[in-house]
Order: sequence, then structure tokens, then C-alpha cells
Amino acid sequence: MRHNKKFNHLGRTSSHRKAMLSNMASSLIQHKRIATTLAKAKALQVYVEPLLTKSKDDTTHSRRTVFSHLQNKEIVTELFQNVSQKIANRPGGYTRILRTGFRIGDNAEMCIIELVDYNENMLKDKAAKKAVRTRRAGTAKKAETAAPAAAAAPVAAPVVEEVVVEEPVAVAEEVVVETPVVEETTEEAPKAE
Repeated sequence: MRHNKKFNHLGRTSSHRKAMLSNMASSLIQHKRIATTLAKAKALQVYVEPLLTKSKDDTTHSRRTVFSHLQNKEIVTELFQNVSQKIANRPGGYTRILRTGFRIGDNAEMCIIELVDYNENMLKDKAAKKAVRTRRAGTAKKAETAAPAAAAAPVAAPVVEEVVVEEPVAVAEEVVVETPVVEETTEEAPKAE
């Protein structure tokens, strides 16, 4: 029985899959964004998010645990020094998958997986959109506070504008009927001489 064996095997053996995910995680940490297929990106997301969470706690034990997965000293140093500083405030969801279309050849769905805190374009949009979050229960309170405010405001008389509609005047054209003029000619009889 294969109960609780739900992760994507990606058509690879266990050792190949572990090596591939380790290399992809190293590339993601180094370059902050990589292009891959959607299935690999989803598998990588499950693989790398716990490593990013471990990097928040800079202890020897967490460094050794992350190193056992990544097998690259420079990438582990990059993760614990730079990346962990940027993701320190985030309570999870460190990666984002953006679909880019389908690959020519085998029509595989392609995407870009990136670290969320390293995309400056989306961070600018997020800062501009900072809106106050409210819950649905809060809408009743808004209605109660808005009702007294509306009652206190003076009610202005409705403004009625008169609109003059100009109807086009029809110009009657005079129709001139021309009748042909018939000329009467009289023939004179020739005189006999």
C-alpha cells in the first residue's frame, strides 16, 4: 500500500531526485530566481521552504542540518548571512511561483520560482497598495459609525438642472414641377400662284 506517499517523484529515482532538488535549491539561493517546469518548482518549493525557515536561527546545528541538504559551503554561508536577514520578518511563504507559459517541443508548463523578498518590482507595488485589512464582522461597526456621521452632516438640497432640448426645425422644400411647354405651330398652306 502506498498510503501517505503523495509527493511528486518527478520520474526519477530517489537519489537522482534528491540531487536535483539540492542543486535547484542551491541555484535558487544563489540567483534568487530560476526558470523551470511547474512540477519541479512545486517540488522545490516543498524542499526549500523548511531550509529557509531553519536559516532564521543561526546556530551550528541549523547550519549543519541545512548543509546536509545543500552540500555547498558558499551557498550555506549566503543563506545564513544574506537571505535569512531579508526573510526574518516573514512567517513563511518565502518563494513565489509565476507561470510563464508552455515550453515549445514537449508543451511542458514552465514557470519562474523566486524568493519573494528579492523581487523589487513586486515589493514596490506592495508598498503602494498597503491597505488596512478588515474582517467581515468589522463592516457592521463601520455601518454604525457611518450612520451617525451621515446624520450629523447637513443635507444639501438636490440640485436640479434644466436641460433645454432643441429640436431641429424641418425646412420644407418647395417642389417645383416643371411641365413641358408645347409650342403650337400652324402650317400655312402654300399659295397657288
